[in-house]
Amino acid sequence: MGQACARWFARRLLPREAPLSLTATTVGVGAALCSMGSFAPQIVKIWKERDASSVSLRMYLVTVSGFVLWTIYGVLIGSWPVATSNVVCLGMSGAVLALKWRFSR
Repeated sequence: MGQACARWFARRLLPREAPLSLTATTVGVGAALCSMGSFAPQIVKIWKERDASSVSLRMYLVTVSGFVLWTIYGVLIGSWPVATSNVVCLGMSGAVLALKWRFSR
């Protein structure tokens, strides 16, 4: 099932002129899923505790800026998997930043 899923992603999501191996595709999908999901625990913790005092404002400002740049890069090179995964990460890190501002008042 996992190899079939990775092959499906490879056929539909990757540019035809630059085919990647199944291993590279699997690593890329895994990396994107880890990156996108990494912000969820922080968002849940902040929301439950109604406290974001331990979140570094500077760090999240840099993180959000990085995801904006990665998204632009993905669009410029025509890689919608790069652009899409970074838009999701941008939204999640932006949510942490918004919660930081909301609960810091």
